[in-house]
Amino acid sequence: MENFIYLASQSPRRKQLLEQLGVRHELLLPDTDEDAEALEAVLNNEAPASYVKRVTALKLDAAVARLERLKLPLAPVLCADTTVAMKRVIYGKPENDKDAVRMLSQLSGTTHRVLTAVAVQSGRQRFQALSASQVRFDSMTAAQIRSYVATGECLGKAGAYAIQGRVAQHIGHISGSYSGIMGLPLRETALLLQSAGIHI
Repeated sequence: MENFIYLASQSPRRKQLLEQLGVRHELLLPDTDEDAEALEAVLNNEAPASYVKRVTALKLDAAVARLERLKLPLAPVLCADTTVAMKRVIYGKPENDKDAVRMLSQLSGTTHRVLTAVAVQSGRQRFQALSASQVRFDSMTAAQIRSYVATGECLGKAGAYAIQGRVAQHIGHISGSYSGIMGLPLRETALLLQSAGIHI
């Protein structure tokens, strides 16, 4: 088998981080008739860690089925999902600018968690890991929040921000995995891929 994997993610940041590891990969993206966003619906009273692990597993199930349906050459499949949480409140992707302002206003001046689950399927074996980091935001004024939302960086990002973007000027402290906050924790990902037989 060739030493490559399928990345089942539409995130350009995950692709970039995987390239940083030097892992050869091909994208395995949802078909137009697949409702990928529906997989991210939160269940009643679901804990953030349980949520992000469940969504990652669902995405991986869909990707493995896609691989079989398309009759592509077999190789390990990698999926990941990131969520932002404060206590048991889950901050997913904002629906629009107004929703992004709401999220950032609630996160302003607080410390929150960023949880990224990663899962790799190789044949019948599945390997999973969870990265948990903490991010502390400075208190932001309403004008600063509106200014950041106007950049468009918020949309499509859990918690309505991209840590590698302009919001970094308002981040006072992080602990944990910077790459995990971006969307793919490199240490955990490398260990999972090695368990799946991929040489890094």
